[in-house]
Amino acid sequence: QVQLVESGGGLVQPGGSLRLSCVGSGFSFSGYIMRWYRQAPGKERELVAIITETSGYVNYADSVKGRFTISRDNAKNTVYLQMNSLKLEDTAVYYCNTPNGGPSGSWGQGTQVTVSS
Repeated sequence: QVQLVESGGGLVQPGGSLRLSCVGSGFSFSGYIMRWYRQAPGKERELVAIITETSGYVNYADSVKGRFTISRDNAKNTVYLQMNSLKLEDTAVYYCNTPNGGPSGSWGQGTQVTVSS
C-alpha cells in the first residue's frame, strides 16, 4: 500500500536549521511529483515546495523562498526539505504529499516543527 513517512522535525531556535525527510513506499516513487505542505493550528494547509520527478523543476511559497530547499533521491525513495534561517512563523506540522492515490493524493502522518525562543 502507498505510504509516506515524514521525519526530522523538532524544536529549534529562531535562525536555526532542520532537515526533514519523507520516505515513500508501495508505489513507483520516481514517477511522481512530490510536495511539502505545512499546517499551523487555525490556519489552512499551505503548499511549501514542489519538486518534479527528476528534479528538473522546483518551486516554493514566497514565505520560504531563499530559506528552504527541496530535493529528492529517487534511489532512496526519499524527498527532503532543508530549512534554514527558521522563523517563529515556520512553526507547523509538515506533511509530504504525492498525487498518487487519486485527486487528493497520498499524505504522510506529518512531523512537528516548532521554532521558539
